[in-house]
Amino acid sequence: MAVGLFTVLRDRNARVYLMGVVVSGFGDSAMLLASGVWVKELTGSNGLAALVGFCAWAPTLAGPFLGNLADRMRRRTLLIATSLVLAAVMAAPVAVRSAQDVWLLFAALTMVGTGTVLMDAAETALIASAVPGELRGDFNGLARTAIESTSLLGPLIGAGLFTVLGGPAVALLNALSFLLGAAAFGLIRVREAAPARRPRRNWTAETAEGVRHLWRHTTLRALVVAGGCAMAASSLSSTATYALLDTGLRQPAAFAGVLTSVQGFGSVIGGLAAGALLRRVPARVLSVLGLTLFALGALARTTGLLPVVVVGSLLIGLGLPWPLISALTTVQKETPGELLGRVAATANTLVFAPTALALLARHSPGGHLGLQGSTPRGRCARPDGGRAARGHRPFPCRAVRRAERGSPAARRRRRRRHRHREEGIDDAGRPEERGGPTRPSPPRSKRLSGSTRHAR
Repeated sequence: MAVGLFTVLRDRNARVYLMGVVVSGFGDSAMLLASGVWVKELTGSNGLAALVGFCAWAPTLAGPFLGNLADRMRRRTLLIATSLVLAAVMAAPVAVRSAQDVWLLFAALTMVGTGTVLMDAAETALIASAVPGELRGDFNGLARTAIESTSLLGPLIGAGLFTVLGGPAVALLNALSFLLGAAAFGLIRVREAAPARRPRRNWTAETAEGVRHLWRHTTLRALVVAGGCAMAASSLSSTATYALLDTGLRQPAAFAGVLTSVQGFGSVIGGLAAGALLRRVPARVLSVLGLTLFALGALARTTGLLPVVVVGSLLIGLGLPWPLISALTTVQKETPGELLGRVAATANTLVFAPTALALLARHSPGGHLGLQGSTPRGRCARPDGGRAARGHRPFPCRAVRRAERGSPAARRRRRRRHRHREEGIDDAGRPEERGGPTRPSPPRSKRLSGSTRHAR
């Protein structure tokens, strides 16, 4: 394993590219966490804070269409231009000062997510030209390790910087990371052929070529589907972590940081070992081994025993990168250069779309986005957004009406207390002692009408 890694690091293009991945990934992960805290601090809304993650992941669903652009331009030029544009975009959140300016942050994060999808497709195609084929397995494993490392360290640095200097400082840090990434891409030495001239067709037809190639290639299809299953299982496992801590382990929510760190450490080890394993076993076998380790780790987390759960998190982290690296390396190996951008973007969509869909379901109006709280108190949610039509009163919900009236026994007690106050006796049926003259009791008909009116 060490021999392959040292061989990769001796390659100049691989070394420069990994530096760019580390710098840009560090800025992205720091900004993503700080943005959620920033939105929460400005708006006080948990739903809007959680929407930050969806803005960053949603463009993944448009991957096949965005990948078409990576096949129409030189990939190195596209990476440099996109990095410079995203650096300018991340300067916009510096102007965010109040809750009314939060839309700038959402727009910037959506554009960064779009640019990241485009850059992933271009990077996959560029690596096929810049890195020798025998090093791609080790290179992809090392790149995955770098991404996991920045995912562990970036949020910590981003949270600390946000606490000390505020959100604009983190946005500027992310902009600087894009500038450094553009410089790293500019240092890569590669001779790219001009994009092949293709007959003029619409965007959808050209996108469909990449989808067809991926789906008709049985090996690619199986590995990409396996990678998507791994990411879907990872999303479900992450969602269940807090329930596991609460009901299974009886640990505070902060203990999730320990499990996440253990899983991240496993991912680092798995990424480093992936290249050596790919030289010894086929990609399909490595993918199956990774899914098996993931399944064993998930089963270990169901035991409720703290040491076993920690080991299970380690196994999940160790097995998760292997299906992803197997799929990516096979896409680079089995796809023609003129289709590589579209096929890579389609594969990334199929692999990472479960995460975006999980965020969409979690933060939809019927989920945990918190839009229920925007309905006026005591009113039912209406199709017109809570605004009643002209001439019609908004109607209270049945549950709210029942809660306002109380139970039948409560209504009877209220009527009895009111009748007793009118008659001058206490709840036990004894006459009340009053300092002033006793007021004559009203006729029974008036007492009943008064109590009925009070009940209504």
